[in-house]
Amino acid sequence: MAIILRLDRMMADRKISLNELAAKVGIANVNLSNIKTGKISAIRFSTLDAICDVLDCQPGDILEYKRTEKNMDIQL
Repeated sequence: MAIILRLDRMMADRKISLNELAAKVGIANVNLSNIKTGKISAIRFSTLDAICDVLDCQPGDILEYKRTEKNMDIQL
């Protein structure tokens, strides 16, 4: 996938644990863990909004686009 999740980096920068962030965002630890490890195919804007609010960051600080050969071959 061309979208890379950088939640782990942002959490380390903010010195916040998975449990603490999950509690403040209001989602289950397992769901936040799946986001952190990239084991998701989608994220609700409301969840992204809450994460950015708690971490005081922008969505671009958490989500990164990396071009791959597969992506370069796609014609729109």
